[in-house]
Parts: sequence; C-alpha cells; structure tokens
Amino acid sequence: MECVVQGIIETQHVEALEILLQGLCGVHRERLRIHEICLKSGPNLGVVASEVRLLCDLEHPEPSWTVRHIGGAMRGAGAEQISVLVRTMVESKASKNVLRLFYALGYKLDHELLRVGFAFHFQRGAQITVTVSSVNKMLKLHATDEAVPVTPGIQLVEVTAPASSENYTEVVAAMTSFCEYLAPLLHLSKPGISTGVVPSAAAAAASLMSDGGGTTL
Repeated sequence: MECVVQGIIETQHVEALEILLQGLCGVHRERLRIHEICLKSGPNLGVVASEVRLLCDLEHPEPSWTVRHIGGAMRGAGAEQISVLVRTMVESKASKNVLRLFYALGYKLDHELLRVGFAFHFQRGAQITVTVSSVNKMLKLHATDEAVPVTPGIQLVEVTAPASSENYTEVVAAMTSFCEYLAPLLHLSKPGISTGVVPSAAAAAASLMSDGGGTTL
C-alpha cells in the first residue's frame, strides 16, 4: 500500500520550498528526470480495463525502468475522515525491453510525460518521499528533449510513503504531521482534489530566502 498527498506550487517559490525541505529532512536532494509512459489494456485483455505506468529514470548513466500499477483507494468511513489517500500499489524493476513486452501483450499507449525536478527521501516516523517536479508533455512520440510544460509556472509536489494494512494509521499520522510544516507554502490534499496555491506563499518564501532556511526539526 501507499499513502499519498499532492499539491501545487508556483515555480518562483520552489527554491524556498527546497530550502525548507533541506532543513526539515536533513538530507541532500536527488535530481529527478523521469520519462513516464502510461499504457492501457486492449479489448483482448479482459472485460475490466487496466492501466500500467512505465517509468524510465533518465538521471542514471544507463536508464533504468520501473513498472508501476496503481490500484484502488481504501474505502469506508475511516478513509474519508483522513486527509491522506491510502491506495494499493505494485512496483517492480524491469529491463529496457519492457515497453516492447507490454505492446506485445496488447497494451496501447495512452499518454506520456516527462517529470523534471528533485526529490527528498528520509525517515520521519515513516519512509517519506517528497518530489517536486515540472510536468511536461511530449510534442512527438518519446521526444523527451522537446517536452514542454503542461502548466507553465506551476510545479507538482507529491508526498508519499509505503504502508501496510497493519501500520497505515501510523504512516498517515507521520505524513500529516510532516505536511503541517509545509503549510505556509502549499496546500497538500488527496490526489484529484485541487486546492490551488497558498495566498501566503510569497511572504513565507521571502522569509525562508532571507534566513537561509535554518529550520532543523
């Protein structure tokens, strides 16, 4: 299982967010350049349509591939009362021939994206990952060098953490607590719930830039 929240931030405030995250996490950021290919199953693969995402990490000297399938979200009164989405997720490393394999199985290309930014990985009551990225679309098939921003001036922030049916409540609590520190710069909510940018972000960013982000918690 995976716990996740998302938000958006104006590109002009991303440097301030990075300073804040550096102080909170106490680790160095990792550069992010991910080519994401979304495939959907054809009619010969069953009645229920399925979707898989192939992620190619372009930051490695030899690009590495990952297959990711995101399942359904947890339902019920308990799930509705928490601000974090809890969903099933299966992920596996794959060879460079994985795209050819899925095409042979009958999957079709739905869309592809290029995510460029950075990520922080750290332990804070849970194994939390924060990614900040510009989401770009390809004008030509697989032409990552010609990608253009989907929403110029806006970047996506995603906070995730792995969980299980036994410990997801503790993971949700850890994520919720951590996300409170980011509230001056952005709203974080369940995927699909748009809350827009934070009016106070400019003032908070200016404060962080002036003091150099000396926050360590």
